[in-house]
Amino acid sequence: MAAFLVRVAREADHEALLATTFALNRFEHEITGDRAIDVASAEAVLAHFIRRVGNTGLMLVAEAEGRVIGHLFLALDEAPPYLVPDYRLEACICDAFIEEAWRGQGAFRAMLALAEAHARAAGCRRLHIGVLAGNDDAERIYRKAGFRNYAIEMVRELDPA
Repeated sequence: MAAFLVRVAREADHEALLATTFALNRFEHEITGDRAIDVASAEAVLAHFIRRVGNTGLMLVAEAEGRVIGHLFLALDEAPPYLVPDYRLEACICDAFIEEAWRGQGAFRAMLALAEAHARAAGCRRLHIGVLAGNDDAERIYRKAGFRNYAIEMVRELDPA
């Protein structure tokens, strides 16, 4: 197994997180065809996730060979009252990415373990993650990590007005 370190992201990681966010947007664009793949959009996406993670979530990076090779952002959200009180505090992995050359070497699993521990310590009973339809490798990895279907999100394209 390759040597890597998982740690909490620091302010000094901003450029590296921008690069991994940009890479994820490009990767997902190949699947969906609808991702903004310019640097300004990646900066806006990263700012969105930093706000979503806030002070209660967790921003992790995987580092190898002295540089960031991936990230995982965990947000803690209050669910609507249709859930029973024990399940209202939800933990959601709202973004995760590992550079292709480092996939399958345990970095995601290591970040996931820290995210799960953080969520459990916060009192969460579930950990959510989304996967794009067509991202079969990610879906396989998530299922192997113990995730199961909970809801299916559907989309319908609309003709312009």
